[in-house]
Amino acid sequence: MIDPRSIIDPSAELGNSVTVGPWTMIGPDVVIGDDCWIAPHVILKGPTTIGRNNRIYQFATVGEDTPAFAYSGEPTKLEIGDDNVIREGVTIHRGLIQDLGTTVIGNHCLLMAYVHVGHDCIVGDHVIMANNASISGHVRVGDHANFGGYSGVPQYRIVGAYTHIAAMSLVLKDVPAYLTVSGNPAYAVGLNVEGMRRRGYDDELIRTLRRAHKVVYREGRTVIEACEELAGLAQEVPEVGLFVRSIGDSQHGIIRPRGRGFLAEDEAQTSVGDGQPTVKAAD
Repeated sequence: MIDPRSIIDPSAELGNSVTVGPWTMIGPDVVIGDDCWIAPHVILKGPTTIGRNNRIYQFATVGEDTPAFAYSGEPTKLEIGDDNVIREGVTIHRGLIQDLGTTVIGNHCLLMAYVHVGHDCIVGDHVIMANNASISGHVRVGDHANFGGYSGVPQYRIVGAYTHIAAMSLVLKDVPAYLTVSGNPAYAVGLNVEGMRRRGYDDELIRTLRRAHKVVYREGRTVIEACEELAGLAQEVPEVGLFVRSIGDSQHGIIRPRGRGFLAEDEAQTSVGDGQPTVKAAD
């Protein structure tokens, strides 16, 4: 199942039942797990480790050096898990030695055509990125996050688990877990209720998360005040705990409703905002 027209470095390691199409190039220090399917015209460069049962489509470039000026040819890494689909023209860069030195893609992700994942990003499991969505270097993405087409995230931002980034949004602040955001610059619309329902969250749990969202976004509290108010509930309900931790992990300020501007540098003393979003929120 290895097409003779492909170019595979002798040091590359291919598992059982791997398919490689014609005119694909697999460079040194690439490890590919069992049952992977690699289309024609794919570039795989190492050091890169790819797990089992991944599908990589034509013209994708996976494991390329980062174009960051700080990169000087160090043997940084890319690690990709199992059961991912990497569609046409996707670009995924290896890490930068000044940071993690490794870019990570989890399991069961779908990266649609022309998606870009920059150096030192950590992408969780079950993440969906629609066509042309891009995340710059050092971005962290939680499990089950969903990116609309042409959305973009600059360096060092955090996109929490179970979030939805609407199409063509530019995300300039950190996105707490479970939020839906939209716009350029993006603003908080509400909770990603549809996403929660698709993943089996019952009505009582969704109501609990709505209460937590209201404490943070609708009552004019500071971030510290909101997190303190939710501390007890966060211990009782793991999903609220995830929401609160994602707020506490923010280093660039959490995203806010439209019309409230962005958080001041001293976020701890700044109200998250009590304004109603202009776009109809899911909650």
